[in-house]
Amino acid sequence: MLNFMIAGLGRGLRLYAFFFVVLAMFRIAFIAVMQSYIGGAAGAGDVFVSLAHGMMLSMKTTGLIVLLVWLPSFAVGMVMPLAGKIIEAMLSAITLVLLSILFIARFPFYHLFHSTYNQAVFNALNDDVHALIVTFYEEYALLPRLGVAILLAAVLFLIMRFFMKRTELRVSLSGHAAIKKMLTLIALFAMAALVALLSTFGGALGWQSELTWENAGTTRDHFLNEAMLDDPMALYRGYELAGRQQSSSGLDYTAADVKKYASWLMGKPQSDDVISMLHHRASGAMMEPPRHIFLIIGESYANWPLLDKYEALHIADGMKGIIAEDNTAYCQRLLPNGAFTVSAVTGIVTGLADANLYLTTMPESYEAPFETAAAPMMKSLGYHTHFWYAGPASWERVGPFVLAQGFDEFTGRGDIDGGGSVWGADDEYLYEAILRGLASAPDEPSFNVILNTSNHSPFTVDVEAKGFDAARTRAALPASERGDESLVRALGHYWYEDREMARFIREAEKRYPDALFIVVGDHADRVNVTKTPTTYERFVVPLIIHGRGINRDMMAGAAGSQIDIMPTLVELIAPRGHVYTSLGESLTTSRRGVSYMLWINDTAIGKTDEAPLVAEPINENEGMEPTVNQSDMQRYIDAVRSISMWIGKRGKIE
Repeated sequence: MLNFMIAGLGRGLRLYAFFFVVLAMFRIAFIAVMQSYIGGAAGAGDVFVSLAHGMMLSMKTTGLIVLLVWLPSFAVGMVMPLAGKIIEAMLSAITLVLLSILFIARFPFYHLFHSTYNQAVFNALNDDVHALIVTFYEEYALLPRLGVAILLAAVLFLIMRFFMKRTELRVSLSGHAAIKKMLTLIALFAMAALVALLSTFGGALGWQSELTWENAGTTRDHFLNEAMLDDPMALYRGYELAGRQQSSSGLDYTAADVKKYASWLMGKPQSDDVISMLHHRASGAMMEPPRHIFLIIGESYANWPLLDKYEALHIADGMKGIIAEDNTAYCQRLLPNGAFTVSAVTGIVTGLADANLYLTTMPESYEAPFETAAAPMMKSLGYHTHFWYAGPASWERVGPFVLAQGFDEFTGRGDIDGGGSVWGADDEYLYEAILRGLASAPDEPSFNVILNTSNHSPFTVDVEAKGFDAARTRAALPASERGDESLVRALGHYWYEDREMARFIREAEKRYPDALFIVVGDHADRVNVTKTPTTYERFVVPLIIHGRGINRDMMAGAAGSQIDIMPTLVELIAPRGHVYTSLGESLTTSRRGVSYMLWINDTAIGKTDEAPLVAEPINENEGMEPTVNQSDMQRYIDAVRSISMWIGKRGKIE
């Protein structure tokens, strides 16, 4: 038994050492390959901290791996030694395959999300899984990457077998064998206990100095903070964040908080009826009510290509031409509601900010429209409401969701003729379907929310055949990026989306001269021409309002988020005294906004999880000093989130 215990503990410690080194080497390789993502402010000290903290965090991961691999084999080996070794080999091989797949997949995931694995992995379970698989296959070389991962796992398995054999512990049976064995066993127990303690507390000896995924990121660089997390740890983080999103455990507001914040936000006395505190009275129409209103939510339609500094790319010429007209107002300080398309949809459709609620999956969303919802708001003004989506109604249950939230009609992929990708019809066919649909009832006032999909990977539109000048765009890129054909293809799809938006607006305007057009990006943070974009360029989306009666200075200096779009529209067209319910504020007056992780005002942008809030410039070309009123902005953040959470989950104060 002493021999078995010594051999078993020795194998466990050696397995720990092997998997710990594997995770450390994966981290080093990731930083080396992706070093272009390291910001200019980071130095060698930040890299060292990333590696050191990463290894400490990986002690937790390694401890769990060893328990899953070694403990079953040790238990079985007590009665069936050969079976124990077979189980250890099988579990080790499976673990190495999974680790290798996660490691290889980490590179395209970071390129897309500027993050190691996060809640997007688990949110994808609510997405179109077939479309995701096709995207991975066509855009991210699923099969070749899988082959590389299997090969890597096989090599690591052979190295592990060699390492385990060469480092096998042998205790001499000569002389005082029993004493030697007992001392060896005690030493191994002591080592195992120390390793277990360090693994429990992330390289620390107690909870007081424990490292976790939440407190380890202390470098000055986002990439290096993300690189600390090994893949299993990053998956765990994603699981935790997804759970918080489902249950709002990341937000902790009481009924008293909600009443207090609603009173402060709306400047009204506290009331148990929060909804009544959100009632607004329109100031009076600023234009003749249009017959048709088109609100286009542009897939990955970021604001940065519209900036003058990127004019040479020529990927936003269509909408820039419309922005230049006197009857167009342009807000370039708008935050997306969340990091994904569904967050933009829920923000605009319900009027609620992202408060860690997955509204399209919640039964509360299907009982009745929220009081802040867009469709009932527009119906009260006499408009027929129609949601047009290039993709399938099953995506995020968007079809049933928008109908439950009061829209009269929903049109999805099955009703649209023409080609496209797994995500939906190409933009040109979507807009053709809309124009045909309106032709059947041209005089009925309509409010149309339009969600396109072409600017979404896999990028399948033959944009060069449609006129995209790839060579001109490539030449305007930084020298380090000109060889990145995937970047050029992505920029070509932004060009296509922008062109088709502008074409649709021009054509619809000819048919309906009094129409009003609103264009907003669903989110940014997918494609940039630099690996280290500013917070402003990385996240901000544009809001463009065009039509007869619009003044280009209407939103001058405005700042806000997607929940401010509907109150802006109502204030533009509603008669004086018209009552509507909104958490947001019209962008004719709003000078602040908040999203799932950011805040913005007319001079600055920053992250909501920083204390104190750090004001970053919104555009280095404007020369404005970034400033923020700490107390007011923090109260605004809490107000928007608490009210959205409470209405989304409970409806009213009870």
